Amino acid sequence: MELTIRKNAGDGSLQVAESVFGVEYKPGLIHQVVTAHLAGARAGTRAQKSRSEVSGGGAKPWRQKGTGRARAGTSRSPIWRSGGVTFAAKPQNYSQKVNRKMHRGAVRSILSELVRQERLMVVDDIQLTAPKTKELLAWLRQYDLTNVLILTDGFDDNLYLASRNIANVDVMAVEDVDPVSLIAFEQLVATEAAVKYLEERLA
Repeated sequence: MELTIRKNAGDGSLQVAESVFGVEYKPGLIHQVVTAHLAGARAGTRAQKSRSEVSGGGAKPWRQKGTGRARAGTSRSPIWRSGGVTFAAKPQNYSQKVNRKMHRGAVRSILSELVRQERLMVVDDIQLTAPKTKELLAWLRQYDLTNVLILTDGFDDNLYLASRNIANVDVMAVEDVDPVSLIAFEQLVATEAAVKYLEERLA
């Protein structure tokens, strides 16, 4: 299949694999992979102390009978001030297993849907003479882009620094792309080299 590629000298065409940019849309698979990715990003580092972990409380506060008060065996009971927590939270791993085939299938499905909805734009290259936000904004206005993820082949310092202060615009090396980033923006702009990299990785 062919994708239109935007060049300074005029639009051209880029041949890409149908098996990567023209596959069936699978919302169930995408949901599972995106959920697993977000779950894996959770720290899970919360922690509280149960009654057995709180310091103190070794002696019985008062004798069992004859005081008129309720029985108490420790001052670190959850119903006491400074006591332990009844169902204490512990560090937890939220990661979910997603095999490589499922992950690649989800990315292929997302890319194919972006192509069908005409939300993927391929450019030959994005060259900024300096890390200037004004220069990148001028380039984005040429194509009426306001909410966009830019994929490059490798890390571009000028492009990254110029994009940091623009809302709803992000720059990412194609090696680091993930399903959540692909669906988080209205438009996807990828350099020709980035598209070729995706094609090789996902074919």
